[in-house]
Amino acid sequence: MLYAVIMAGGSGTRFWPWSRKKTPKQLLKITGQETMITQTVDRIIGEIPPENIYVVTTSTLTKSIEEELSQIPAKNIISEPFGKNTAACIGLAAAIISKRDASAIMAVMTADHIIEPPDLFLKALKCAEELATEKNALVTFGIKPTEPSSNYGYIQREEEVINLHGFPVYDVKCFTEKPNRTTAETFLKSGKYYWNSGMFVWSVNTILENINTLMPDLSQGLERIEKSLETPDESSVISHEYEKFDNISIDYGIMEKASNVMIVEADFTWDDVGSWLAVERLNKSDNNNNTILGNHCGFDTQGNIIIGDNERLITTINVSDMIIVNTKDVTMVCNKNSAEDIKKLTELLKEKGYGGYL
Repeated sequence: MLYAVIMAGGSGTRFWPWSRKKTPKQLLKITGQETMITQTVDRIIGEIPPENIYVVTTSTLTKSIEEELSQIPAKNIISEPFGKNTAACIGLAAAIISKRDASAIMAVMTADHIIEPPDLFLKALKCAEELATEKNALVTFGIKPTEPSSNYGYIQREEEVINLHGFPVYDVKCFTEKPNRTTAETFLKSGKYYWNSGMFVWSVNTILENINTLMPDLSQGLERIEKSLETPDESSVISHEYEKFDNISIDYGIMEKASNVMIVEADFTWDDVGSWLAVERLNKSDNNNNTILGNHCGFDTQGNIIIGDNERLITTINVSDMIIVNTKDVTMVCNKNSAEDIKKLTELLKEKGYGGYL
């Protein structure tokens, strides 16, 4: 049976000051009328019943996500005591699902991606489920790059292709961390590389076996956690074991080292909504190429991203290529070319004693 695991523990610092610790990116309505995590659930709920959908998040966000996703059983909202990256997050979910259904197939996705159209994604998901079931493969989705971006990891495919239900499927040759621009240009020209979508499908047995082989310390901790599930000691055991887990991604800990990794070439539109520039891609612009969410009036204003609310008016004169965000307690102004540095700004705020604004 197919289960979904939605990773929703990120803090979304690149969307500060709109995104805060208690309302990170996945709880914002960045595009459309629903929050990003609600859009993620809506995308799959016709194919995967609510009782088979799990969300892994932080203890800070558990209550907010339970309220946002009232259709998901509260027991399926898994709270991590500490953020320990995706290997621990996925391992914990796998242990919990395995206890319920040892033959489960587990689809892992994040709470803050835009994927269109949903029906094409579900067809690709079915293809990956078949590979995970019949070939015991660790399956990922590859996004055909549209530009030589250095903001994504890349996956190189092997030459031989299988066509499964209309989707090209390849064995994976290797994973590459975020490359520099020159390397990314080479990848794009070769036609053999995909952006790493960060979405996976596998059986719980296969992923737990790989964790046992490649990350034995994590495996031992997960075994102790699994024994404690549904006992009075569950919470304390999870907290105790989590404190010892290494802060490692599933890509680095498992995918880059495992055998029998396969990639389904995605034919759906995908956006990881990784920075404020995504707002520009995903929302309509005015005649001056400004993307405006809120109340704005100005002139000689071109190519800006302007974010506010309907209570305060943002005015501009002779402003171009800027990100302007106004909230009830913070105003941020940033050149669009420096959007990736917003994370550095949040670190500076901590150093300067402004952590309360995070």
